[in-house]
Amino acid sequence: KWTLETHVHADHVTAAWLLRQRLGSRIALSVDGGASGADRLLRHGEHVAFGLRQLQVRATPGHTNGCLSYVLDDESRVFTGDCLLIRGCGRTDFQQGSTASLYRSVHMQLFTLPADCLVYPGHDYNGMGVSSIGEERRFNPRLGGDVAEADFAGFMQHLGLPHPKKMDLAVPANLRCGRPEGDVQVPADPGWAQLNFSIAGLWEIAPHALADVAARVQVVDVREPEEYAHGLGHIEGALLVPLGQLEARLPELPRDRPIVTV
Repeated sequence: KWTLETHVHADHVTAAWLLRQRLGSRIALSVDGGASGADRLLRHGEHVAFGLRQLQVRATPGHTNGCLSYVLDDESRVFTGDCLLIRGCGRTDFQQGSTASLYRSVHMQLFTLPADCLVYPGHDYNGMGVSSIGEERRFNPRLGGDVAEADFAGFMQHLGLPHPKKMDLAVPANLRCGRPEGDVQVPADPGWAQLNFSIAGLWEIAPHALADVAARVQVVDVREPEEYAHGLGHIEGALLVPLGQLEARLPELPRDRPIVTV
């Protein structure tokens, strides 16, 4: 079992460390990523085996200096991370990013793949999950068609995007492969529902999992009264205890069943 990182992310904390703790999966990322705690540091041209298949490692720097793309052994699929997106690409203005490197990575390492090779990017903001090399060669407005490197560089240098809100938290954590600071161990799963242990050290439950156990738990809504009554509404049966009142009202909470806060 492997968790293969495409790069050190800046907008979220990787679950790689948690997956290793819970499932025993190994972590692999670029030797150029600058991260510690990985089980394997990957170089361009290496392969990662899984079952009877392999992924070829291709260095595709530009978004960051340690970006990797993973190509299935028959070149039918490629996982591009934030290097090549559907009709776009990753930004190049932090973490040793480079417009020149990104342009060359896409044209030399990705656009040289077969036209019918499916592209699975790390992000998409328009509800699309997959494209193809042929589509991106033709229709990608930043890198496809006849877009020259100089034009691409000029466009990228004037994006004017703000830095991700959680960048100061995410980058240091991801340089540790997602391991929290200090000596942290994942506690035993409480077992009363399908839960996930977050990087913040809290158990989290998905909406569908909560629906399955709703009759056996107490939901505590910690929003303000106007949020509870309007807007997105509230979960039926939830107890309203605004966050500012929570400590003082702890005696009101039941002790005979799990408590879920929203």
